[in-house]
Amino acid sequence: MAEAIQDVSDQTVTLVYIDQGYTGAHPAAAAREHGIELEVVKLPEAKRGFVLLPRRWVVERSFGWAARFRRLARDYERLPETLAGLHFLAFACLMLTHLNDAMNIVQNML
Repeated sequence: MAEAIQDVSDQTVTLVYIDQGYTGAHPAAAAREHGIELEVVKLPEAKRGFVLLPRRWVVERSFGWAARFRRLARDYERLPETLAGLHFLAFACLMLTHLNDAMNIVQNML
């Protein structure tokens, strides 16, 4: 998997946050071969009730944003490339909205 990540990203990935299920010598060695450092996201020692894991919120927030697009709510696409393109389009729309908000703030400051 580390090799596939580096192939897709043109060798730009250097740090990967992983779940506790990927701890151990084998995943670390496989990642190190491809120049990737693994950082395990762990639960706090005294867990009681719901505890938000560090860095996990980034992924959960992104899933929440994607869920607002009705076309992505169900997987009706025949080709995986179509679904990937729809995700790209959804996040492009989201980023354009955030860019527009940022531009309005900058214009109001001037």
